Amino acid sequence: MEAALINGIADRRRSPRHYRIEEHGVMSTRVRPGHRAMLINISAGGALIETPHRLLPGSNVDLYVERNNYRASVRGRVLRSAVVRVHPASIYYRGAIGFDRCLPWFVEPERVDATQAVV
Repeated sequence: MEAALINGIADRRRSPRHYRIEEHGVMSTRVRPGHRAMLINISAGGALIETPHRLLPGSNVDLYVERNNYRASVRGRVLRSAVVRVHPASIYYRGAIGFDRCLPWFVEPERVDATQAVV
């Protein structure tokens, strides 16, 4: 796999990020037990979300995503988190979540080299 350059830095991500709803189709995102979250981007292996629910790096979370008529619950770990907005009555966190297992919606089939020698 060839690393793409983002702002001059090699992007070593294992799967592509989907940013727009036209790309990922996710209509609703929640952090267990039901805290609303705004999806920034998502891939087969993780998601970047923004939520008023406190996200602690290293903690386990269950992310519920809804796409058309399909719902999925994916367990993951908060990889990093930062405060992004402060209001008089709330604080918003942006957190990167690495999934324990791949979200099947975005898993690309492995490419098979058709020129492999048959033994």
